[in-house]
Amino acid sequence: MTPEILAGIAGAILSLAFSYIPKLNVWFAALSDETKKLIMAGVLALVAVGVYVGQCYLGLWDYGFTCDKAGIFQLVGIYIAAIVANQGVHRITPKTRSVKRVLGEY
Repeated sequence: MTPEILAGIAGAILSLAFSYIPKLNVWFAALSDETKKLIMAGVLALVAVGVYVGQCYLGLWDYGFTCDKAGIFQLVGIYIAAIVANQGVHRITPKTRSVKRVLGEY
C-alpha cells in the first residue's frame, strides 16, 4: 500500500469520526465552516508531521519516502491526498439527527 493511499484512508477515517462520533459530531457541526476546514487541515498536518518524524527521526516505520528535500515534497503530496479524501468523504456522508438539530435542519 502506498503512502498516498494510507493518507487517503486516514483522511476518510478522520472525516467519518467528526461526522459520526457522538458529541464530537455535534460540537464540530456547531463550528463555522472556516473553523471546520482549519481543524481538519490542522489535524491532517499533525498526522503528516507525525509520520515524517516517526520515520525520519524515530525509525518507527518505513513509508517509502526519503528524509531529505525530495521526501518533504512527497510528504506535501501525501498531505494533499489526505485532504482530498477527507473533503470528499465529508461531502457525501449524511448528517446524523443530532447534527441536523444543531444546524436547525430537523
